[in-house]
Amino acid sequence: MAYFDAASAEPLHPAARAAFLSALEEGWADPARQYHDGRRARLLLDAARETVATVLGARPDEVAFTGSGTQAVQLALLGTLAGRRRVGAHAVVSAVEHSSVLHAAEQHEARGGEITRTVVDRTGRVDLAALENDLRADTAAVALQSANHEVGTLQPVAEAADLCAARGIPLIVDAAQSVGRVAVPDGWSVLAASAHKWGGPAGVGVLVVKKGTRYASPLPYDEREARRVPGFVNVPAIVAAAVALGAVATGGDDENRRLAGLVDKIRTRVPQTVPDVEVVGDPVARLPHLVTFSCLYVDGEALLTALDRAGFAVSSGSSCTSSTLTPSHVLAAMGVLSQGNVRVSLPHGTPAAEVDRFLAVLPGIVADLRAVTGVTPGVLPSAAGTAADSAIADSAIADSPMPESAEPGTGEQGSGEPGSPALVLDTLGRRCPIPVIELAKHIGEVPPGALVAVLSDDEAARLDVPAWCEMTGHAYAGERPSPEGGVAYLVRRTS
Repeated sequence: MAYFDAASAEPLHPAARAAFLSALEEGWADPARQYHDGRRARLLLDAARETVATVLGARPDEVAFTGSGTQAVQLALLGTLAGRRRVGAHAVVSAVEHSSVLHAAEQHEARGGEITRTVVDRTGRVDLAALENDLRADTAAVALQSANHEVGTLQPVAEAADLCAARGIPLIVDAAQSVGRVAVPDGWSVLAASAHKWGGPAGVGVLVVKKGTRYASPLPYDEREARRVPGFVNVPAIVAAAVALGAVATGGDDENRRLAGLVDKIRTRVPQTVPDVEVVGDPVARLPHLVTFSCLYVDGEALLTALDRAGFAVSSGSSCTSSTLTPSHVLAAMGVLSQGNVRVSLPHGTPAAEVDRFLAVLPGIVADLRAVTGVTPGVLPSAAGTAADSAIADSAIADSPMPESAEPGTGEQGSGEPGSPALVLDTLGRRCPIPVIELAKHIGEVPPGALVAVLSDDEAARLDVPAWCEMTGHAYAGERPSPEGGVAYLVRRTS
């Protein structure tokens, strides 16, 4: 099995494994105690804290260890807001933050606070002008990830820090995906990271609060970890995490450059060998080890399963692989295709041969999955269509009256009313990628300039139908409520 999901968890670094086993013998005692075993555990904990602080550009007394990266980033946001409650209860977060940040923001809102979710561009990069416009006199904190966990785009942390500093607002940075890969720009006030992302053991998070930043733990009082994180710390795991971070931070530039070259190869070759693919995220300002692409007319769950059978462990941000059946909030905020989504994130030491094997088998896997749908990428069906297709279309038109389009009509077939659709495709109750598959199969049955309405109650269609139009050159004409339920997505055939 080729493991290509380092963004979820990097395999345990060999040095971390050795350090963990050694620390089990030396650092098992309570580091808060003054007897011999406690003092020995404390020395190990202090050494680990100093290592992490050095890598992150912080002071050791600014570093606290948590039970996970999720806990670290949620404490970062809620603790900073609690410490600055006299300033106000408003916070700004980007629309593509990790769900752990967004859940903490939702809790803040539920308790009477206010959250502004600032927009991003099509690469997933925060719009700095929009961010500046979102800042207010009562803004207590801004949260911005250093790099996106789904598409790898690096965020303008330094520029955002300047905007915040000019207004005396602390910048909280979720650096879980970037620590150990790229340096985090200076200027942040609070930082969170996760050890299992850089090759440390799971169950160790890092919370760094710079001196001068007002912070009040939202958790019950405890004297441990500078009163920021309650509970007995896991000294052996923390030692292993620090050793792994020191190992990847020392001499890791060459390996990251090598992985970046492999990712560049994937970004180039996949669109060349697989038709109708959208590679998402910034092509240059990105993490070195991560690439994400989406394949039209492919069910994401089926694609990941087929790749698993072929010996590749990959991940996805697609709605089609989500237990909630809702689109990835990151891909939705970017306005890109969500179906058939694959995230490849290469761990340290990935052999180039495994990437070559992935590139060799992917086209066949996608072609086999598309063959089931009956869609040939880039080829429209004949304008006449089949008798069965025409009957289905006529039935859908008869059963699904449509509201008028806001655009002037162009004499389309159908009801004859201005702006009415020439064809209605009823995909209600069917998950992505079915709405787009049906659209691709039937749009050739209407003349150029005519409207096609796709009825869907799948949230992913709101993202995927416009993205399909962007990729194929057809015109997206907006959406309307459907009397049959769900939403009617209007597409005008351009050629």
